[in-house]
Amino acid sequence: MRLIDLFCGCGGLSLGARNAGFKVVSSVDIDPILTSSYQRNFRGSRPLIADISSLTRSELLRHAGGHVDGVVGGPPCQGFSEAGLASPDDPRRGLLRHFFRLVSELRPSFFLMENVRGLAFEKNRHELDSALELVAGRYEVLGPVKLDAAMFGAATSRPRVFVIGFDHSYVDRLTVGELHAWRRPAATVFDAISDLQGAMEEGVDPDGLDWWRYGFDVAPSLYARRLRGTRRLFSGHRRIPHAPAVAARFAVVPQGGRDIVGRHVRLDWNKQCPTIRAGTGPDRGSFQAVRPLHPVEPRVITVREAARLQGFPDRFVFHPTAWHSFRMIGNSVSPIIAERIFKAIRSKMSDAASLAAE
Repeated sequence: MRLIDLFCGCGGLSLGARNAGFKVVSSVDIDPILTSSYQRNFRGSRPLIADISSLTRSELLRHAGGHVDGVVGGPPCQGFSEAGLASPDDPRRGLLRHFFRLVSELRPSFFLMENVRGLAFEKNRHELDSALELVAGRYEVLGPVKLDAAMFGAATSRPRVFVIGFDHSYVDRLTVGELHAWRRPAATVFDAISDLQGAMEEGVDPDGLDWWRYGFDVAPSLYARRLRGTRRLFSGHRRIPHAPAVAARFAVVPQGGRDIVGRHVRLDWNKQCPTIRAGTGPDRGSFQAVRPLHPVEPRVITVREAARLQGFPDRFVFHPTAWHSFRMIGNSVSPIIAERIFKAIRSKMSDAASLAAE
């Protein structure tokens, strides 16, 4: 079953879909940095760097190599975010409509759209309702449904809204209750990153990626073992250097507390990480988001620790620069919740959907 991932970024939705048994045949994003490691993580893929507002059905089908069963994606959320300005004049808000325009042109068996909770707020809801009119009549729509990645087994609290549409010729009705049946207990920060303590650096490769070998200080949890896989090395665990005075300030912040100057939250071993923020790209001032503090070490978390909390496996490679890597992770959908939702959808797909693809 073949999918197009619009606004793919580094591939959180793509990974969840692949783990659920779908094949992502086309991925599209306008940002070459956010997608810079996509081909390395998804062998055989060829992301299309393009402005989705200008893409047509024929261009997408040509890039996908034919029929697609699903269109998925997370249009830029900054125009609707609680944390940002959410300006009604933000041009990125219009990309939501283009997502549904392409759904209406491609006519897949189903679609899935992810965004921030703010999209469902009264001041923004009219934009979603207006965009959904483009697919009215062909699809039964579930949502917007608010779901948290932690509800499906991730180690981060990341509440988002999902809108799922089904063509009943190919997909049976999926209810909110059936979707919630795929929930799993949340992992803790300890489950996710405690085994990375004591990791030893192996070196830096020609691409600038730092590589590490697992230590033996803490045995990995089941969550960590699943993300480790069979590899012996992992990347992206270089510590961010802090001035001695900053490290001393971080050292006295209790677990669950907040640094009074930088507003960094110290993670609690026994709870979930708060939502990891992306920061902004060069076109928006290159502002770094505030990163959480490690539960016991006087520093912010590393890229690999952030990836673990979000649910990315250790084989997944990001960017040699930590700032870009955190943008990748902060903009992504947790692969853990994505996989569970895609499995729920797949369980409702009829044999007709597979026949239509042939």
